[in-house]
Amino acid sequence: MSAETIPQLLREAARRWGEKTALKPMSGNSASFAWLDEQADRFAHALISDGMLLGERVGLWAPNSREWVAAAVGAQRAGGTLVPLNTRLRMAEASDMLARARVSRIVTVGTSYDLDYPALLRGQGLPDLRRVIVLPPTASALEGVEVDWEQFLALGEGLDAARLREREAGVAGDTISDILFTSGTTGRPKGAMFTHRSSVLSGHGMVNFARVGEQDCLCPLGPFSHFAGYKGGWVNGLVTGAAVTWTEAHDPASILDAIQRMGVTVMPAPPVVWQDVLDHPARADWDISSLRFIATGSSMIPPVLITRLVAELGVEQVGTGYGLTESGGMTNFSRREDPAENVAFTAGRPAPDAEVRIADPAGKELAAGETGEILVRTSRALCEYLDDAEATREALDAEGWLHTGDVGHVDSEGYLTVTDRLKEMYITNGYNVYPAELEVLISAMPGVSHCAVVGVDDARKGETGHAFLIRADASTISEAQAIAWCRENIASYKVPAGVTFVDTLPRNTQGKVLKQELKKLLG
Repeated sequence: MSAETIPQLLREAARRWGEKTALKPMSGNSASFAWLDEQADRFAHALISDGMLLGERVGLWAPNSREWVAAAVGAQRAGGTLVPLNTRLRMAEASDMLARARVSRIVTVGTSYDLDYPALLRGQGLPDLRRVIVLPPTASALEGVEVDWEQFLALGEGLDAARLREREAGVAGDTISDILFTSGTTGRPKGAMFTHRSSVLSGHGMVNFARVGEQDCLCPLGPFSHFAGYKGGWVNGLVTGAAVTWTEAHDPASILDAIQRMGVTVMPAPPVVWQDVLDHPARADWDISSLRFIATGSSMIPPVLITRLVAELGVEQVGTGYGLTESGGMTNFSRREDPAENVAFTAGRPAPDAEVRIADPAGKELAAGETGEILVRTSRALCEYLDDAEATREALDAEGWLHTGDVGHVDSEGYLTVTDRLKEMYITNGYNVYPAELEVLISAMPGVSHCAVVGVDDARKGETGHAFLIRADASTISEAQAIAWCRENIASYKVPAGVTFVDTLPRNTQGKVLKQELKKLLG
């Protein structure tokens, strides 16, 4: 690997693949590697001409597009630190992140999801914000520090190219490349900070996992602001020469349409997405024969799902893995040669550049088969949390081990089984109960399509479980029948004390169930 920064990656990709398609959206114009490189230079020139200094933070709050990638690399090429934000964030959430990151410039859109983003940003009390750059289409009238994309690019047209070369030379492997805010499912989102070197290494992750190459079309599910779409998506495209496409909608028809129209060969997505695709009544109407590799993860996976994906979709391989934003993506993944039961029941073995161990609450390493907190060590991990030394110390110990907050065990052959989140585990009558493990068991119940379990306070037992279930089509299963099934098929201490049937489960943009929202339903 010669490139140590994302801007260098794009330089090398443009030299190697030139006019080959790098990004191909479902609608609108595609972008070649050469086009992205040229546009990134233009944006970097404009930022330097606008007075941006080395190390300033540049926000990106816009839907996926070819300009999104050009702006991201251009900002980093000019020495900036990227702060990508999900467009589904509400203004209060986004303004908190922008203020904490001290963003001086933000790239956004005029309107999206019926929201006027420049108008939302006005009057938010962001003292560090000096410029709002609006990508096309620009539907709202701009004012003050706001300028549209082409007008901003024009600012850099007279800049001496030597200025950019000098600035880019100051961007090294240990320079901070980005600040990625965590999902915040268990508290206030934290800003995970990464170096360029770790980010480039993360871009190589899908090569090992799915053998991605320049012949592939990769479709990461989710926005470029999320790790999977960013470093597991278009950065991976810069590494491999693969074309990257995306779909803004995550319903099964939109996903099937993307696979057929764009010739998708590799697609990572959470289990719930593939479950919905399998259950779509008109699935056979789409030709998805291009799809060779499916990756799934981010939660416990019912074994039957793995079996159905291979048998019904006809893909060559289904892979599972384990990782998190802070670890720089997947630290464990299954291999092509792994037996089917290992793919179904485990998250595979450690990646080539990762170590995994299981520890007790005191940090002592546990033996194979014993359950404890999952610790990982990899050069792809975050270097620190933004302005939060205490959280950094809690996450990264003196030996470089990242304390994930996840629970699991490793067998004698090194295969990792992820049980749950430490914070979601509850104790009933002295027994530890892991909701994710229980959800897999309950998902096998006839008449149930999806399940989520939360722990709730109980005066006698300390805590008990409450299950939220989505009925399968045409199912009339009742609460009493669901409880009776659990009593027959699950250890008595794990049987939920209550059941609530719902139409949908609240999820974040990465497909994770928002357990706190479910608890609110119970008061």
